[in-house]
Amino acid sequence: MFRQIIRTPALRVAVPAIRARPAFGSFNKFVRNYSDHHEETYEEFTTRFEKEFEQAYDLFEVQRVLNNAFSYDLVPAPSVIEKALLACRRVNDYATAVRVFEGLKVKVDNNEQYEAYLEELKDVRKELGVDLKEDLFPESA
Repeated sequence: MFRQIIRTPALRVAVPAIRARPAFGSFNKFVRNYSDHHEETYEEFTTRFEKEFEQAYDLFEVQRVLNNAFSYDLVPAPSVIEKALLACRRVNDYATAVRVFEGLKVKVDNNEQYEAYLEELKDVRKELGVDLKEDLFPESA
């Protein structure tokens, strides 16, 4: 009697049959192609981010748009940087304005480009009273 109990399982579990799945490419009608988008020009990029900085209404929005602008594989135009600085002033955040120039320094290819941006934005920096990190902390530069 003891042997019969061991041989006959008291609990049977139904195991679903494993079906072979077709290869990835065979479901072409279900595949979405996300590469069919409009290729944005540099001028459209500049216009879009100028508009976004003008519409940023609080510090979170300014920083979000700033992160988005710097996340692309290009350096934003001086007009975009100017709008970013004005947005920082509008939300009254000096630290983010200083960080704009730190991000710009990392983003450009060489020091000459950074100096060209500084020269282009000299009047805005003076008007808003934005110092550079190199001016604030000369020992860390």
